[in-house]
Amino acid sequence: MATSSYTDTRLLINNEWCDAASGKTIEVLNPATGKPIGKVAHAGTADLDRALAAAQKGFEAWRKVPANERAATMRKAAALVRERASDIARLMTLEQGKPFGEARIEVLSAADIIEWFADEGRRVYGRVVPPRNIAAQQLVLKEPIGPVAAFTPWNFPVNQVVRKLSAALTCGCSFLVKAPEETPASPAALLQAFVEAGVPPGTVGLVFGDPAEISNYLIPHPIIRKVTFTGSTPVGKQLAALAGTHMKRATMELGGHAPVIVAEDADVTLAVKAAGAAKFRNAGQVCISPTRFLVHNSIREAFTEALVKHAESLKLGDGLTEGTTLGPLANARRLTAMAKVLDNARATGATVATGGERVGSEGNFFAPTVLTNVSLEADVFNNEPFGPVAAIRGFDKLEDAIAEANRLPYGLAGYAFTKSFTNVHMLSQQLEVGMLWINQPATPTPEMPFGGVKDSGYGSEGGPEALEAYLVTKSVTVMTT
Repeated sequence: MATSSYTDTRLLINNEWCDAASGKTIEVLNPATGKPIGKVAHAGTADLDRALAAAQKGFEAWRKVPANERAATMRKAAALVRERASDIARLMTLEQGKPFGEARIEVLSAADIIEWFADEGRRVYGRVVPPRNIAAQQLVLKEPIGPVAAFTPWNFPVNQVVRKLSAALTCGCSFLVKAPEETPASPAALLQAFVEAGVPPGTVGLVFGDPAEISNYLIPHPIIRKVTFTGSTPVGKQLAALAGTHMKRATMELGGHAPVIVAEDADVTLAVKAAGAAKFRNAGQVCISPTRFLVHNSIREAFTEALVKHAESLKLGDGLTEGTTLGPLANARRLTAMAKVLDNARATGATVATGGERVGSEGNFFAPTVLTNVSLEADVFNNEPFGPVAAIRGFDKLEDAIAEANRLPYGLAGYAFTKSFTNVHMLSQQLEVGMLWINQPATPTPEMPFGGVKDSGYGSEGGPEALEAYLVTKSVTVMTT
């Protein structure tokens, strides 16, 4: 276990850590206790102007660095992140609440993501097009789009930054992120690794403050050429509209409400182990978390019994306590939201098989919950709960389960369990999601696309597809004289 203590977080502008010009700060709370553990600088317009000027300067320098040298610098940063994984993970657990083991996996995964994108940037190719006139040469060039403004949430403070950051930097863009005020220290530690690795001043920047004020200032600003956001669908739509108004390219990774289809021939033990682990990871505060469990009626009782047993085996507690497998919710707002979800579920006829209530009076602890006989009218089956709640409904025909999975406007992730190749083919072809995992938990590796369809957003934050959003295509035709 790491021994680093929590420290106040400042703004990163032009490779220097600094206080806000106004001196204003925001309190950071430990979700396991509800008590303050530090402060984070609150940026104002003057700070944003400095950060934007630095981002422009950083872009002009970083874009001129050859791709292989950019890759080498990024790999140095990844090595530093890997070396400091335990320290960064401890900061994350203190400010976000997730178990230390989960936090450490997130940080080590970030190093892996940086390394993959570092190498992928060396494979950004243009092309030579055969000309119609033999005296001409036709080229297609790929160039970095420019300074990027990123907006990231508190549920994965490092992971949600690093995917955007790595794609931007490997393409030659500079990167300015408005990270979450509730979890500022761990993303700050991530960016510090890039500063120490040797990126030019202004290549990376970090600000905190009022989310609406910062987004409304950064997105329209002429220096910013690309916008990327991870968060709720309503906010994402507002930011996408603002970006569109100013002709800024945007990537939106928005809310989900992932269905889990457990077919009649599924391995129940595997389904519970895989989907159960995914459901309660990070206390269910995961955009790709399985939430709507659609289970064939012939095995529904056995599945429910096994999932309840899994939920009750989890150890709820402070993420830094040995043996904890389920931490607190990230903030007190989530407790209020969970109470509303449960009240509505009960009112619409659902049965609480286990959990369903806050635990203790200190901190944001909520018991892992399994609901059965859930009505289609229940809020939990229509809106993303974003908490440790699994809702179960039965079905008789796979076609009906697919129709229910596709009923909502969300289309981020989906899960399915079956031994039938016919079922696999049907699910693969018909489920309206950006990511589908069959007979396994989620495995969002950096080489695979990561993103949704419908109201869950557009664009990818994984695979070679992720780089396209940070590149512009230039057509060049030269006539010899």
